[in-house]
Amino acid sequence: MARFRDSGGDDGGEGGIDMSPMIDCVFILLIFFIVTTTFVEETGVEVDKPQAASSQRLEKNSILIALTAKGEVVYGGREIGISGVQPLVKRMLQKEDIPVIIQADQHSQSGLLVRVIDEAKLAGAVKVSLASLKPKG
Repeated sequence: MARFRDSGGDDGGEGGIDMSPMIDCVFILLIFFIVTTTFVEETGVEVDKPQAASSQRLEKNSILIALTAKGEVVYGGREIGISGVQPLVKRMLQKEDIPVIIQADQHSQSGLLVRVIDEAKLAGAVKVSLASLKPKG
């Protein structure tokens, strides 16, 4: 493969740099980064998580369900309600066994939180965790 193209004539035409290999490399890198990127699906609402000294980092690949202070149960930016937790978790667990993380607002009702945990466990979730913030300091 030639690096410079010749115009084919003897008229002293200018040669140009062949850009094809560079474009191929850019596309290969683009495909590599798209394939290796993990997509984390956020809940779509902002909750004020409580602080916990024993908090740990969990896996990025998980089912994130938010519980707002108003009592809304949210997944993927839309409210699913208590009745939507069990079908959602069942559907997601059919693909692979991933943990369920509940992002409960610190001002949400504890009874509603227990119901969300129960619905997730009834759907077959083995690992159900609560999201919290690590205390600063």
